[in-house]
Amino acid sequence: MPHKILKLSTLAILIAGASQANAAVYTVVPVANADSAGVKQLANQDYFSEAQANANSTAITVSSTGIKQSADKANCFTGTDCTVDDYTVTGVARRGSEGTPIAEATPYNQNSQQITNLFQLRSYCDSNLGYGTCDNWAEEQYFGLDYSDGNEFDGQGLGGLQKKQAAWVNGYYSNIIALVNDQRIATKADELSGYTKEQQDAGLSSIDSTEYHYTTDAMVNGVVDNYNFGTTSSALFTNKAKLHPRAFEKRGFVNTFTTNPFTATPLTLLPPVSGDAFVQTMGQTTANDAVKTADGLLVVGSSSFAESYKQDIDRHKPDLNDVNAELGFNDATYLACATNPTSVYNHWECQFSTFANEAAFWLIGNNGITKSGVIGSTLAAVDPDHDHLSFQASAQAVALKADGNPIAVGYSTTDVNNDFYAMQAAYFTASAGNLSSWTRTLIPGLSIKPGDDRDFTYTIANGVNSQSVIVGDAKGNGEKPQRAFIYKVGDGSAKFLDQLVPSIFFNNSNSNAAAINNNDQVVGWVDIQASNGAEARHRAFTYMANSSIKNANGDVVLAANKAWMLDDLTNDNGAANSIANSYRIMDATGINNAGVIAATAYYCKGGYENLSKLARCSVTEQQVAVKLVPIANATVSDIQERANDDEQPFKRSGGSLGILALTALGFIGFRRRK
Repeated sequence: MPHKILKLSTLAILIAGASQANAAVYTVVPVANADSAGVKQLANQDYFSEAQANANSTAITVSSTGIKQSADKANCFTGTDCTVDDYTVTGVARRGSEGTPIAEATPYNQNSQQITNLFQLRSYCDSNLGYGTCDNWAEEQYFGLDYSDGNEFDGQGLGGLQKKQAAWVNGYYSNIIALVNDQRIATKADELSGYTKEQQDAGLSSIDSTEYHYTTDAMVNGVVDNYNFGTTSSALFTNKAKLHPRAFEKRGFVNTFTTNPFTATPLTLLPPVSGDAFVQTMGQTTANDAVKTADGLLVVGSSSFAESYKQDIDRHKPDLNDVNAELGFNDATYLACATNPTSVYNHWECQFSTFANEAAFWLIGNNGITKSGVIGSTLAAVDPDHDHLSFQASAQAVALKADGNPIAVGYSTTDVNNDFYAMQAAYFTASAGNLSSWTRTLIPGLSIKPGDDRDFTYTIANGVNSQSVIVGDAKGNGEKPQRAFIYKVGDGSAKFLDQLVPSIFFNNSNSNAAAINNNDQVVGWVDIQASNGAEARHRAFTYMANSSIKNANGDVVLAANKAWMLDDLTNDNGAANSIANSYRIMDATGINNAGVIAATAYYCKGGYENLSKLARCSVTEQQVAVKLVPIANATVSDIQERANDDEQPFKRSGGSLGILALTALGFIGFRRRK
């Protein structure tokens, strides 16, 4: 017959939980949301009249991009010199979809550079993402968020590639602004003085950006000492024909400040290429990471070095029906852009110019740029065997090794079997005293192979630390998943996190390793459920490679060679409306040596309905930027994994259990059948 029994082990677990009522390893500190002052600057800007109603009713989304490095010997796990307010978080605020991401040297990391219309967006999704909803995904990227289904051309969508392409006649309103903590920062691209005399003479008559009408899209990628840096689009201009060109697609920037990062002296990073006027006029650059050296700030990114569209112009042209702006496209004019750079801003066709890009660096001193260059290759700008493929390379992150010499990581182009160009993860090394000479090394174990059944389409390194430990991603061929990897220079081949820590990386899950600090702590995101034909939900993780994190008492907090969901590390097992239960951490983008993490989170005002992994929110969730700060002297016993959604999580309305509640545990029965 049924009977009741109280298991002592269960009682012990519950009592242990009661005794650590608000235990956790990380605490969540809000940084920026839709109500932040800087974010409201975007929300309060003028917008396209057709989409203004949507803009007024749709919350701005906020994402983190990085975090300021901590001082030497700072350690928030031990409480040593942990100055939380000094750990600036950088990020972006977005209104709608981007169409083509500003963060990438070439859209969606496709070296064919042909994603210029709705069909190519849909084709990319079908071939690489495998969503059953690729039609909707492509239309959102092209027409904007909340576009009118069935009447896509009415202009109601927020953001989108179409608005960028039609800006020549319709003008443009910013879709993305750069944030330092919760404040917008400006760049040199917002000022006419940010453009060279040659650019102004080529057709840039007056700048369209004003205090109430931004036309640049920008993101800031980091803060190092008194510098912040990132990438911005050109502002929109009005030429003599009253049409609206951009000077370039995107360029890196560095802002120098004394005490206030919002009153900085801006600097634009020009392509460090001589002899090619077209590249100098319209070529792009990016500023992805930086490190302070004895000689100044070393910034790494990418730079155009040659045009890449003339060999196969049909692949780079827009679809005039998609643009829907009563514009024509002349092939001869398009071809002439590269050879007649003095009039490029008088022709809409030139706005679709594409470039081969190489990894690049700039050294910033007290008086500006003191040295710059590209990390060269012997390969041609365009694949001689497949003229729709171009050379693409970029340095995504940089660190100083113990000997003071820099190591940068990112990707470069390899000619696979002398057959086709492909983008492969690489690292770049140089002597601090000779930055003009860099050595490129492809990361072993990530090779691109010929054939339709190859493992990877491209591979990219995203982060590196002073011990030359590198993290990044390998995009599986076709619909195969994107897999996070880790590699230490000199140690065999790259290893994949889904093999090292399968406990949180399920089979065929997508993942991203974004950054690593000098304690070998890795952060990024991973799918937490199968996609089922749509983009899967992500959650942020951290992984300890090689060594454990300990507190001031020598107790292990995060054990070596293990990984955790950050939602578990922030779980204080508190009330449903606690701060910890008001957030679910979807992505981690940066981590400093003190252990503080920059992250993007979903925020539920009033708290999620319970503490479980995918608990529902009774109000509309917001996407916000946060930082996660280690709780001094926490231990491994403070880690409380959130329940799965098919389990009943332990709920409580307060922070602890009283003696009456503990006594009541003795009357709880767990039913089982004989």
